[in-house]
Amino acid sequence: MSEQIQSRHKPQTKSFRYVVLILWLSILGSYFYYTFSQGIRPTQTLSQLYNFMSQSPFAPLIFISLYVIRPLLLFSVTLITILSGALFGPVWGLIYALIGETLSASIAFVIGYFFGEGLVEQASKRFKWLDTYSQRMRNNSFETILIMRFIFLPFDLVNYLSGFLKIRYLSFILATTLGSLPSLLAIVLFGASAQGDLSKGIPKFDFRVLAASVVIFLISILISRLLKARQNRLIEVSE
Repeated sequence: MSEQIQSRHKPQTKSFRYVVLILWLSILGSYFYYTFSQGIRPTQTLSQLYNFMSQSPFAPLIFISLYVIRPLLLFSVTLITILSGALFGPVWGLIYALIGETLSASIAFVIGYFFGEGLVEQASKRFKWLDTYSQRMRNNSFETILIMRFIFLPFDLVNYLSGFLKIRYLSFILATTLGSLPSLLAIVLFGASAQGDLSKGIPKFDFRVLAASVVIFLISILISRLLKARQNRLIEVSE
């Protein structure tokens, strides 16, 4: 009886996925069409958002809301994080960016989980290496996601991939929060250094911030290598 109910719901679920996908692609297509037809570059969008939010008492709420819907529009996570530092300074900028990035990652994870159901299993039947890699990611989800964040892999790609592979959400979100801190700190500091000039679309260059960003990047790479070596040892022991 339960199998009949599940088989009856599968076509409905698949149809619903197609409807959601078409709606998402329509929104995405409309956004890109408007920006390209109007000749609006991402940096100009950033400048317009800065001018609007710098005069609004609800700027933190607006900023976090924009951060949450950002993955639906594939808007650059780097640019919107720069905006956080420019608007709110290094401390509150980091706090708001961390909140927004956590929610944004969760949205992308759910989307990947929703659309990826069954796809990985089907692909694994044809490509055995994919099944092996998927199992390793699931068994070592926290450290794997943490390494991906530390080496600055594309943010949304990691989110969607984690959802596709059905990584444990708690491990995913904890690793994302911890692993994203170095890059967030570097980018927010850069945005804070551009405070007052971002309205012109040209952030002010600060050598000290650049040096701090490089140091943070190198530390992240070092930590990721140590974690990767530890993970490899654990995999060898388990095998």
